[in-house]
Order: sequence, then structure tokens, then C-alpha cells
Amino acid sequence: MLTLAGVQRVYLALGPTDLRKSIDSLAALVQESFGLDPFSPCLFVFCNRERNKLKILYWEHNGFWLFYRRLERGTFKWPSGHEATVTVTSRQLRWLLDGLELSQRQAHPKVMAETVI
Repeated sequence: MLTLAGVQRVYLALGPTDLRKSIDSLAALVQESFGLDPFSPCLFVFCNRERNKLKILYWEHNGFWLFYRRLERGTFKWPSGHEATVTVTSRQLRWLLDGLELSQRQAHPKVMAETVI
């Protein structure tokens, strides 16, 4: 499981990314296209065109982690926009990984308490 201890920010790369890219190519994309430091304590999240696969790039101490997730059914509710990246909270990233929308107001519907007589 992905732990987020020590992570300062989570960046989502808007638009599709060619997930054949390796660690070096994704780090270059972070630095050159987004103007961000790939060695910072941040997660950089990329999604493919079909929105059923994603990669997360993370630098820790002396090397990169590359996490890969593929859905067997369904798609990620990936946000769209005109910017290159968007910053989300670790909680929103967890929602995204669970297949939920980022814009939802709550994770679960309210449960009405039943009156016991």
C-alpha cells in the first residue's frame, strides 16, 4: 500500500501521458514541462488516455519509486483542465485511486438513524 508520510504535495498531470515512459522520462517531464523539481518530497501522478492506468513518481532518500496501478474494470475519474498540473490533497488522491470523483463533498452518503421502539 502507498504510504504518504513525508509527502508535501501531490501533483496530477492533466491530460493523457504515455505510460510507456520510464522513471527518467517521467522525471524529465516533471522538470521540463511542469517546471517542478522531481527530487522534491512530492508525488507526481500520471494517467493514460483510456484512464485505466496510472503511474506515480516519488523520490525518496537516494532513489525514485515508480508505482503503477491498472484497473481491470472501470476508469479513474481523472480531472481535466487547461493547466499542466493540479495540486490535490493526499485524501483526494486516495479517492481517485478508489475510483471516486475529486469534486465530491463527502466520501459516503449520510445514513439515516432508525428509531427503535
